[in-house]
Amino acid sequence: MNGLMMQQPLLISSLLVHAERHHGDQEVVSRRVEGDIHRCTYRELAARSRRMAKALATLGVQPGQRVATLAWNGYRHMELYYAVSGSGAVLHTLNPRLHPDHVVYIADHAEDQVLFFDMTFLPLIEAIAPRVKTIKTFVAMTDRAHMPKDSKVANLLCFEDLVDANDDRFEWPVFDENQASSLCYTSGTTGNPKGVLYSHRSTVLHTFGIALPDALNCSSRDTILPVVPMFHVNAWGLPYAACMMGSKLVFPGPGLDGKSLYELFEAERVTMSAGVPTVWQGLLAYVEANGLKFSTMRRTVIGGSACPPAMMKTFEEGYDVQVLHAWGMTEMSPVGTAAVLKGKHAGLSREQRLAVQATQGRVVYGVDMKIVGANGEELPWDGKVSGELLVRGPWIISSYFKGEGGDPLVPDARGRGWFPTGDVATIDADGYMHITDRSKDVIKSGGEWIGSIDLENIAMAHPSVAMAACIAARHAKWDERPLLIVVKKPGAELTREELLAFFEGRIAKWWTPDDVVFVDAIPLGATGKMLKNRLREQYGDRLLAAG
Repeated sequence: MNGLMMQQPLLISSLLVHAERHHGDQEVVSRRVEGDIHRCTYRELAARSRRMAKALATLGVQPGQRVATLAWNGYRHMELYYAVSGSGAVLHTLNPRLHPDHVVYIADHAEDQVLFFDMTFLPLIEAIAPRVKTIKTFVAMTDRAHMPKDSKVANLLCFEDLVDANDDRFEWPVFDENQASSLCYTSGTTGNPKGVLYSHRSTVLHTFGIALPDALNCSSRDTILPVVPMFHVNAWGLPYAACMMGSKLVFPGPGLDGKSLYELFEAERVTMSAGVPTVWQGLLAYVEANGLKFSTMRRTVIGGSACPPAMMKTFEEGYDVQVLHAWGMTEMSPVGTAAVLKGKHAGLSREQRLAVQATQGRVVYGVDMKIVGANGEELPWDGKVSGELLVRGPWIISSYFKGEGGDPLVPDARGRGWFPTGDVATIDADGYMHITDRSKDVIKSGGEWIGSIDLENIAMAHPSVAMAACIAARHAKWDERPLLIVVKKPGAELTREELLAFFEGRIAKWWTPDDVVFVDAIPLGATGKMLKNRLREQYGDRLLAAG
């Protein structure tokens, strides 16, 4: 017997309809590429999104076709989030930090029809426009006054002209909630990037999940500034969660340096932010150098790569900002876990609480996980035994776009598919997952595993270290040994011997890195993650050469 409930599809457009109807006067603030601060309300943003949806139809965009963006975090980008997906097309957020060859490959693979871009990226657009195969229309996300005078892009359209040419009398179509909504590509550190195609259902369920108190804890009382780019897994879902909860949104545009971010935090009374560790390094360096404090910001979500415990401690003890450590993947929409404390942890000491918060956390409802051994057997949740991390859930990929890479899922004994994350992790009795390494980054020394992330975190706790990466370097006797690559803080004095001595008493002696390489910078990928593959290519033979 079925229940007698209404059948109403979970569509992305419903989030904006809700925001307009119930939080219509809430602000959306954007630092624009043009340099000024733009303010609008959800009511105005919703009306402009409907006008843009009509404009897409005049451009010939059909349901299911891909519409690409190359844009920073801002209100126009958010309007496209809803106009494209809400009208039945597929939003494809391109990463402007990629090499032009990769941008061309991804745009062609996605078969994008229209590309919207911020003026910052005009040189990139002019470089790829003659090369892409399917894009028929390019739209500059600006007004008529700021359109380029002599662009190499033929028949370049103006975003504001498209908005002005249409009224907002548009009703969002209703269709199957399993229809594709948006498309993101993996970073492609090995081989070509692969497309992850989200549905309306998966996106709305993910939005419910991340807004929960034991997840990102979004509220109408919050002012949220997503530093994580809207071109990186939909800014971790925050533009959707803000509409669901009625939160004020503040978009930083291209200004992601410490000074620009701090000024926005203070001027707009931001209470919550989210981003990768490399961004927060710049912010903390700025506030520390200028003796500043945060007036209203009390929570920040850190993900994308592991947050060094030293950074977490600085935020919490130095600036009274709670760090929420979160973990996920493009293939997971992206949020899977959040390191929120349970009630039982209230009596712990500060150091003990920080140790729990430094894990990747507990699953958000809707996600399940397990760790398995070499033969696929499920391993115990004792916080000690590590294994390959597998996940499943309604907002986790079942296959890649166009079937690239074949079937990625691993079936269990009951035939259920699990997605292999590529992470090596432990899970404790309370369900807190701790990533010890990427399976491709783990150091196998004399047949025993050494976790590179643990060594990086210790190095990052040294007051003279700005950034640290640990890689497996080839070794004549032990096959592999840990090698540290370190960027010192400006003006800091630090020797190899001093840094290696810092590890004493913090780890098993045989885990201690064999050597330290000091560099000016560590290469970062398009999403702010350290490119260890490049470091291995450059330094992988260092210990052999030294021997």
